[in-house]
This record gives sequence, structure tokens and C-alpha cells, in this order.
Amino acid sequence: MPPATTLQAIRFGDGLRAGDPPGLAPAAQLDGPDAMQRRYPGPSTSALEAMRRELVATRRQLQEVEDDSAGADGPSGSLEEMLRGHRRALADEDLATVQRTFARALDSDTPYRERLVRFWAGHFAVRAMPRIFRAAVSSYIDEAIRPHVTGRFDAMLRAAVLHPIMLRYLDQAGSTGPSSPFGQRQGRGLNENLARELLELHTLGADGPYGQDDVHQLAKLLTGLGVDQQAQMVFRRRRAEPGSFTVLGRRYGGGRPSLADIEAALIDLAAHPHTARHLSHKLAAHFIADEPPPALVDDLAATWRESAGDLRAVALALAEHPAAQSADRAKARQPLGLLVAALGALGVTGAEVMRWNRSLVRQVIVHPLIAMGQPWQEPRGPDGWPEHFGHWITPQGLAARIDWAMTTPARLRRRLPDARDFVDHALGDLADDDLRRLVAGAENNTEGVGLVLASPGFNRC
Repeated sequence: MPPATTLQAIRFGDGLRAGDPPGLAPAAQLDGPDAMQRRYPGPSTSALEAMRRELVATRRQLQEVEDDSAGADGPSGSLEEMLRGHRRALADEDLATVQRTFARALDSDTPYRERLVRFWAGHFAVRAMPRIFRAAVSSYIDEAIRPHVTGRFDAMLRAAVLHPIMLRYLDQAGSTGPSSPFGQRQGRGLNENLARELLELHTLGADGPYGQDDVHQLAKLLTGLGVDQQAQMVFRRRRAEPGSFTVLGRRYGGGRPSLADIEAALIDLAAHPHTARHLSHKLAAHFIADEPPPALVDDLAATWRESAGDLRAVALALAEHPAAQSADRAKARQPLGLLVAALGALGVTGAEVMRWNRSLVRQVIVHPLIAMGQPWQEPRGPDGWPEHFGHWITPQGLAARIDWAMTTPARLRRRLPDARDFVDHALGDLADDDLRRLVAGAENNTEGVGLVLASPGFNRC
């Protein structure tokens, strides 16, 4: 298998690392185990839920003590310290997820896999509810996305849609069949959030062949899905709407409500031709161009249909397509990808990032991501992060990118590489003569390195 070209290393990975030649070609990166999750493992959603519940229980105890004291000095000091400890533990775990994500990306021999993880995590975007539980977004990605990036889409769809973090985020855990025993007794009703996003975002697309009645019927079918006290998905039959439901002309249910009926609908949605088209366009728009060539989308959709949603086959077809070999890099690196690429070019390793203290993680990654418009694990909504170039390259966003490039490298390296060599280390044969002249004329080496990282060539993929 030939090595990747510089273009492939940037377009389907996170660029060159400290002057090393490009690694494996994209096709060679799609097989084998997920070595990075094994090297840098994170806690499960259930473990994080246990931490959150301890915090909630301590806060409740503290409130009870304060209520009983009625303003007098009471024995609340130890509980207040416990509460602060629980909050610190969750905050520390949140920062640890930042470190693990960057460590995996920086050390991976399969950067295309890491890029695919980020793409699909954005496609099935969630936010933590409540915000202090934000570390659980990373556990959701590890549990629902990473295991399936080179598998079948129907398996990923099931894992993501039925994950407790998704069920909480889109309020599905509180959706109740109005005619169910529980709904009739409690007066609880339907929530259509998950059904709508499942059709509009996750599968068919906004222009898919569905209407409001399909959304309503699917919402009824999805009732019964819930989350237990260990943050595990459960199916509560007494909350499920009885009867049969028709979605896109297909009938589901009719017998005793069951999770199998929901899974059957997910399999059918995954196999729908509009799903193949919608997601092929989205992949091409993410990796190649905001408005991808129609022939590329057509070919990816054909591969999707012929392989029955084999994501490895689709990812391979994308990387090897003639449209992917064009040197016209029309995409803006999103802030997270930009920081990974910059740290890799500077020679920062995953092990090094894991040793950083809390302050450095915030200074180098967390605060810059906010300034560049991509706050950690907080997409604007269930539609994830925007793709178009103009969203990322704005006056404010560009100023934040330039500021990072000019100030951060010197914080991380006492001795920076020679800026004239760094041009080749960072961009290889894609560096242009204008950038070389600009760097050669820099007032000092620190400025020269910053000019490379702030250049249009480095900010594109």
C-alpha cells in the first residue's frame, strides 16, 4: 500500500507531524482495531452518571440541612466541601476528555479514522443535559460512534439514536404515549423532537419524502424509550403508545409494544435511498467542498446502496475518488482540526498533552476553541457544526486563529523549529512561494512559525 500524499494527509487526516512524511494511505487506515481508544480509554456513561448522581444527592442533603437550620449555623460545612469535590471531579473529567480527544488525534496512525469519528459525532450531534455532565458527550462518542465508523450505518444509527445521551438531549426519555397506561394515568403526552431529527437530520434529509404525519407516527412508535438510573437505555412498555404506526408507507407495531418495532423502523430508514443520497452529500461536503461535485455524490450514493450502507466502503470510495485528488483545497479547517494540525506540526505528542495541567489545557485548547467559534462539545443544535467556509473564516474567528498562531507555539516550545524549515514541515509540497518569501522576511523566528500556522494554506484542508 503506497503512503499518503501530502494532500491526502491534510484532506483526510490532520496534516503533517513535525516534518514527518505522510503516513499510511487512507485505504490502509480503515481496517484493524481502534488502537487510540485502547491507548487513551475514557469512563463509561454509567460511571459518569454515578458521579453526577452523587453530586445531586449531596446537593439535596445540603439543601435539607440548610432548610432545617432555618438560617442558623448548621453542620453544612462538610457537605459544602463534598459538593465542591463532586463538581471538581466532573470538571476535571471534562478537561480529561479534551486531552484524550487530542491525544488520540495526535498519536494515531489512522488519522482518517479519527476524522471520520469527528464527522459522525457531528452528524449525530448531542449536548450534555445538564451542562456539568458535558464529559458524557465523549463517552457517547466512544460508545455509539467510534465502534461503527467502518461498520454498517444501520448499526451506528441504532447505537446513536438509542443512546441515553441522545434520548435525554432530544427529550425522548420524557415522551409518553397518550393512550398508554402511564400516559392516561399521569396525563403525559408525546414529544416529537427525536422523530423529527431522525428523519430530517440523521437519515432522509430535509428534502426527504416525508411529511408531518410521518413525524407524528414515528414519534408514537418511539414512545417507551427511556433512561434508567444507571444511564442505560430501557424500553418501558407501559409508556409506549399501543397500536400500529405507518411511516413512509410502512406499517410497524400492532402487537404488544416492543423495542423490535423501533429497531425495524431504524433499519428501514438506514436503507432508504434518500438516506444514501443525503449522507453521501454530507460526507462529500465535509471532506471535499461545501458544494461538492455532483458526480462525486452520485458515486458515493451508488456505493452506499450497493454495499447496503457499509461505511468502510463509502469512506474508501470517497478517499479514492478522482474529485478527492484535486489540489483545490476549498474547505476551511474547523477550529478543533486546526489545533490538532498545529500541535502535530509543532511536534506535540498525545502523551505530552495528557501531562498538561488544567490551566494549560484551557489556555491552549478550550479557550481558543471558544474564541474560534467551536466551543468544546457544545454544537449549536442537533444539526451539529456548520460546514460552509464563511461560517469559520470570519473577522472574529480569523483574529482568534492568528492570535493562537502567533502566541501559543512559544508557550509550548522553548526552542521552535527554524521557520524556513517549518514551512515544509507543516505543508510539504503544498507550501507556495509567497508563503516562503513571507516567512523568510519575518522579524524573528517566532513570528515566522506563527505566519505558517496563520497562513491560508494551513487553515484549509
